[in-house]
Amino acid sequence: MDTEVIKLNDENYDYAINLASEHIRRGNIVIFPTETVYGIGANALDEESSKKIYMAKGRPSDNPLIVHIENMDDLNKISKKIDERTKKIIDCFWPGPLTIIVEKSEIVPSCITGGLNTVAVRMPSNKIARDLIKKSRVPIAAPSANISGRPSITSEKFVTDEFFGKVDLILLNESTEIGIESTVIDVTGENIVILRPGFITKNDLENLLAEKIIFDLNISDETKAPKSPGMKYRHYAPKCELYLMSGSINMQIDTAKRQIENDVKNGVKSIVLGLDNNRRYFENYLELGNSDIDVAKNIFTNLRMLDIMKIQKAYFLYEVKSDLDFSILDRVKKAAGYKII
Repeated sequence: MDTEVIKLNDENYDYAINLASEHIRRGNIVIFPTETVYGIGANALDEESSKKIYMAKGRPSDNPLIVHIENMDDLNKISKKIDERTKKIIDCFWPGPLTIIVEKSEIVPSCITGGLNTVAVRMPSNKIARDLIKKSRVPIAAPSANISGRPSITSEKFVTDEFFGKVDLILLNESTEIGIESTVIDVTGENIVILRPGFITKNDLENLLAEKIIFDLNISDETKAPKSPGMKYRHYAPKCELYLMSGSINMQIDTAKRQIENDVKNGVKSIVLGLDNNRRYFENYLELGNSDIDVAKNIFTNLRMLDIMKIQKAYFLYEVKSDLDFSILDRVKKAAGYKII
């Protein structure tokens, strides 16, 4: 497949969005930035187009796709009745990094939903994504633009290497703003359930609704289709062995030092990742920033840097002090295959 790559700027912006929308309407696939991560998109209402996403990513067919919309008319077309509680959530958090699982209408192909009677919907805030959806005149199914199981892509430098020859068009626009995928909530039951934590947190939702929000982050029955991406299959993983440190931050630092010493003795190339202020304790260290917002923005790029640096073992130092920290740790646990020291 011939892949066209366009680095967006003021001069080519309108041309690029028009071209990308033509590709979507013709049933092709396009990679584009959102405020969370880069997405790989196709016409959400065309079954054959959406199947191309699964092929390009190597994604299991029971792993549902998130449908991106530009306005409420799109939501009304692809979903059944939206209740008042859901409308309140939408009014507060859309457009933005929140995906809402609702009952789907008949026009949504079953391949989009993993065969379920629900559909995951998001209204992004990123201008490029919104302009593309609006110009395409169809909702766009768009999971994260990464080979299935690998870290999501938040920086343009990884997109072309991973997908050149696998998609029709790539739109590049530097780094994404938030850096981890959207929060996913299921509103179809009596209680609202968070299926994937993200930038919109449990406290944000509870403060809005004044009701208890439940977590359900992993699917326990492997025979069932997951309602949300990130629940069933290994995600975000670098090629090296990744470990989480446990205990207080001082305990984590001491444990990581011992691990690094053993690795040096055994000729293993290893490194530590964490907040900038712990850099002074280690010779080989990847700095993730000074805050939870920094870490969210930088974590996936640094997981990919481990492979570029040919690291064999990596140790992640982190204390959960905020709801966003919890969301970050959810990603790193899955990237590490739940290996904790």
